[in-house]
Amino acid sequence: MPFLAATPPPPYTAVVFTSVRAAGGPRDDDEAYAATAARMEELARQQPGYLGIESARSGDEGITVSYWRDAEAARAWKQVTEHLVAQGRGRREWYATYRVRVATVERDYGP
Repeated sequence: MPFLAATPPPPYTAVVFTSVRAAGGPRDDDEAYAATAARMEELARQQPGYLGIESARSGDEGITVSYWRDAEAARAWKQVTEHLVAQGRGRREWYATYRVRVATVERDYGP
């Protein structure tokens, strides 16, 4: 899968999830964290209105941007049961802090 999402012409919705992993947690939990992240990507791809995802991590800091047809599709993804469970685990176990930002993409260009 390419790193850059192949998005359609705007407008569309971007959900930006920026996080800092909790320090001092059991690092053997990294496998569970990675498996959950992979499952969330797989599950997101199955949702109506999903357009793509881009994700990067450096040490404990990470950013994931998921792209959706519109804000309604992004809101629906937030409410998927398995995603809600993962969100709860992230708040309790994996993240020292995080931010979610939702934006409408108005321009999209590159080489």
